Amino acid sequence: MDDSVMSDLPDDSSEFGEDGADALEGPTIEASSEMEDALREATAALEARSAPESAAASTDSSDSPDKMTIELLSQELQDLKALYEETVKEFEEQGEQHLRLQAEFDNFRRRSLKEKQESLKFGHQNLVKDLLSAVDNLERALEHGAPNAGPEFKGLLDGVELVYREVLGALAKHGVKEIEARGRTFDPADHEAMGQVPSAEVPPNTVLEVLQKGYVIHDRMLRPARVIVSREATQEEADAGDRLKD
Repeated sequence: MDDSVMSDLPDDSSEFGEDGADALEGPTIEASSEMEDALREATAALEARSAPESAAASTDSSDSPDKMTIELLSQELQDLKALYEETVKEFEEQGEQHLRLQAEFDNFRRRSLKEKQESLKFGHQNLVKDLLSAVDNLERALEHGAPNAGPEFKGLLDGVELVYREVLGALAKHGVKEIEARGRTFDPADHEAMGQVPSAEVPPNTVLEVLQKGYVIHDRMLRPARVIVSREATQEEADAGDRLKD
């Protein structure tokens, strides 16, 4: 700074007021260009020194909220991921439960339909079984009455035969059929052997006589036919048969 400027500054504080609040009296000093340059340099240095601190403070103050926001978002993302996995697992369990219920319902529907069909086809099975004994009695009456009945009983036998045929017709409408047995090969699924008779006229295991007729209702057995079955004759039985023929 210029020495002439410094020498012009007053050095006695008595020129100020007693309370130190009065304005400075005396001649004013105008700053030189060198002083203004020095002040500008000092101000620039001070600003340059405080700028990094302000920027650092600003950076710290801005980084701290961002870091907290990232942590919160990360935690929220983890919570959402856990919720998603739990929801997917629950959905899969509900899907499996739905499939099981659907399968059970389909099985129940099929069973119900099958039971309904069987009820329509075989619901009267017990009634038919009870009627078969009446059919057997009508057959016996016709077999034994026709050869021995006189003219006066012919009308009665015709009535019995009419009833017999009507009963068979009603049973046939409900799927009841007679099992064919006479002259057939013995089948244990349809026939019940009540005895065996040696015979050389037919092959062994051939039904020779029907003692009681068998019936089926649709494809279900009501009762098997009771039959007499042929067998191969022994040598003694064959010789005895030949002697009887002679």
